[in-house]
Amino acid sequence: MVRKKKKKLPIDIPLAELLALLKPSQRLLGLDLGTKTIGLAISDTGKAIASPLETIPRTKFGKDAERLIAICAEQEIGGFVLGLPLNMDGSEGPRAQATRDFYLSMRDFWRERELPVIPVTFWDERLSTVAVTRTLLDADTSRARRGEVVDKMAASFILQGALDRARNMR
Repeated sequence: MVRKKKKKLPIDIPLAELLALLKPSQRLLGLDLGTKTIGLAISDTGKAIASPLETIPRTKFGKDAERLIAICAEQEIGGFVLGLPLNMDGSEGPRAQATRDFYLSMRDFWRERELPVIPVTFWDERLSTVAVTRTLLDADTSRARRGEVVDKMAASFILQGALDRARNMR
């Protein structure tokens, strides 16, 4: 007996294809993956505006993935825009590979639980945290408050960049 292989989505799909896969009620989730936290931002259903959502403190991978599963179910997430930390010359270093590995692990984790895999597009996140920190400094935000919000604001910055690009593609 020959088994049919399930069609696998590639690890990274272009933004236009990701948007085409979404149902009208689905949203995008922006992720800024750090070593200590994961910043999250969410789009509106019109895919025009990104809003900071929350910051997940990184613990064990399984716990982080379970939290993402819960958020995706609660918020009707249909796709991820995952910040890819490229080097300033545009090349990929160890942090970019760690980001790709995180998504692959998450995809496998969800498959093991027989959940639908959420497609991803990677988005160049160079200087996103710097831009957000500068904005927060300009707003005279305290150091403690900046530490609380910078990751989810960076995720929002990443997601908004993708949404703006999508709007210009139409």
